[in-house]
Amino acid sequence: MRTMSKVRLQIGVLFVAALFAGACAGLLPTRIGDIHSSPRRYDGKQVTVKGTVTDIVNLVFVKYFFLRDDTGEIPVVTDRVLPAKGETVTISGRVQEAFALGDQRLLVILESPK
Repeated sequence: MRTMSKVRLQIGVLFVAALFAGACAGLLPTRIGDIHSSPRRYDGKQVTVKGTVTDIVNLVFVKYFFLRDDTGEIPVVTDRVLPAKGETVTISGRVQEAFALGDQRLLVILESPK
């Protein structure tokens, strides 16, 4: 009887650990290099990325900035106030292929409004 209780406890602990691991996986930012290496997997998907702003562009109709992590760089289109160059930010948004020409693709992240 004690053995059965011990097995149930172990199964319960494994179940809780699996739930916790799954919840934590969603909290980690997506690596920019992963987006570039598997564009079809991420196209149209919501992601969270973290990195350093390397450049900002403010045109009449569009504002965007370039975000770099240790795996790559990606443009982020936003309606919000542009972050400062050199600032580290975490953003959430939808990955979108802006255009493709042959084997060249431009992927961007459309930042979600807060």
